[in-house]
Amino acid sequence: MTDLFDLAVEQITHGPKHHFFGYIGQSQTIPWNRSGRYIVALRNDFQDHMPGPGEAADVILIDVKNDYAIRVVDQSHGWNPQQGTMFYWNPDSPETQFFFNERDPETQRVFTVLFDISKDERIREYRYEDTPFGNSGVAQNGGYFLGLNYARMARLRLVTGYLGAADWTEDVAHPEDDGIFKVDVRTGAKDLIASFAQLRDALRDYHPGVENKPMFINHTLWNRDDDRIYFYARGNFNKRAERLNVPFTVNPDGSDLTIQKVFIGGHPEWLEGHEILGHNADDLVVYDTDQQRIVRALGDRSVFPDPGGDNAFSPDGQWIVNGSGPKGGTVYAMYRMGDGAWARTERYDQREWISGDLRSDPAPCWNRTSDQVLFPSISSDGTRQLFVMTRR
Repeated sequence: MTDLFDLAVEQITHGPKHHFFGYIGQSQTIPWNRSGRYIVALRNDFQDHMPGPGEAADVILIDVKNDYAIRVVDQSHGWNPQQGTMFYWNPDSPETQFFFNERDPETQRVFTVLFDISKDERIREYRYEDTPFGNSGVAQNGGYFLGLNYARMARLRLVTGYLGAADWTEDVAHPEDDGIFKVDVRTGAKDLIASFAQLRDALRDYHPGVENKPMFINHTLWNRDDDRIYFYARGNFNKRAERLNVPFTVNPDGSDLTIQKVFIGGHPEWLEGHEILGHNADDLVVYDTDQQRIVRALGDRSVFPDPGGDNAFSPDGQWIVNGSGPKGGTVYAMYRMGDGAWARTERYDQREWISGDLRSDPAPCWNRTSDQVLFPSISSDGTRQLFVMTRR
């Protein structure tokens, strides 16, 4: 007999200020620290424009054990409404340390911060004067993070980047000194594991016209074994008919750079091994990056109204949460892998913030015990707030 369950939702932050985490729980991007005592998030005063130089957001801790009391611990100038500041609790010290992105208010160079809440201070800043990039994905087992040029991203697709940040590649379509960087958390040593020039060369035969399409990169996702990275090479996003949007995989040492010739949507999520979750037409599907083919489907539209929404795979490997919409309101579906049991929430209205540079994506994020999910929504007073869904 299937063990049925239902979902309860609680709003945990309130206006007049806006509160958000900012990114899907892909690759175990978990807002809670190891003990579950604190949720890390951003707080700011506006949502009607992209933040520019000098417009910082508060970095806050939400105390789960103390009626969701908020403590401001720092500020970030490196953030945007859709992706936040790329928070990630450090897998090597997940109780007290987390990463976030920042930029220097004087030089506008982007960098990454490692903050320790037990010391209440930044314990390291990863600054690279010649290539000022920020964190774009932490290895799930720790030790490394990936970096992207958020100034280039803002220039080529504003919603993904940091407006007004310093860009060392502004006049270069396919630079050899920019792409995906890998940083050793302990030493700070950086390596460029895939350059735009390499991507251009790989795409010449596959995508004619690539020479005239300046590229940016999105969604650099480590798998659970930390032996493969999935990402998108993108360009001409403002011209749909000429758009470049090609998935790649690469090994963390830069070897085996491979075009993935089956497109499974814009917000994929790693499952186990080299399988990745995405969508194809009306189905939520599992895609094998070794075989380069879809190997099975999960659920159907009765379960997932929009399989192309944001998806996150639970830390225990037993559950998927899907945020569908947001047109007409976002619905969250929780699905059990073992027997296909599922439950859905009511709709959460994102109002006018459903598209464009200021949109509020569904962005569901699991906790560490795989029984709660954090998500953002527009609350009754029109502010952007955080909600927690609990499985019962």
